[in-house]
Amino acid sequence: MQRQLVEKELTEESPIRGSGAKEKRRTVTVNLAESPLSWLHSRGHVDDRLFDAGERLREDFERAQLGPNVTMRWEPVRVKSTGGQSLSTNERQIAAKDRFDGALREAGKGLQDILWRVVCAGEGLPEAEKQLGWPARSGKLVLKLALDRVADFYRLR
Repeated sequence: MQRQLVEKELTEESPIRGSGAKEKRRTVTVNLAESPLSWLHSRGHVDDRLFDAGERLREDFERAQLGPNVTMRWEPVRVKSTGGQSLSTNERQIAAKDRFDGALREAGKGLQDILWRVVCAGEGLPEAEKQLGWPARSGKLVLKLALDRVADFYRLR
């Protein structure tokens, strides 16, 4: 993943104002390419198993969103064999959609919203909590519960 570093203001407070004091703003360098889930993982808030479950869910979400082929396909003709390698592009898309739907079903109705917002849509926890009308700092616990259920669905140890 390529880094996209940007300088952002750390607080939304107005600059220091006073007699002759220079205006100071606190800034921080942010990597825009980093997902909220990888941010939580890199700071130890989410363990490896939950991070892997979130990444698998995001991969299935992205694969399921691929549009069908509309032009001629130049792939070689499939030969009957075992395993997922012989699946066509559309079959892989359908399988990813089935896995994604199954993982969300396993998470449960109350946990699907935070899971989709943070893992798939890349929305930060504070924004997701605000949009869902939840108290501050409650999203991390609920997200961990949802990721634990998804990890069980994907049979991650």
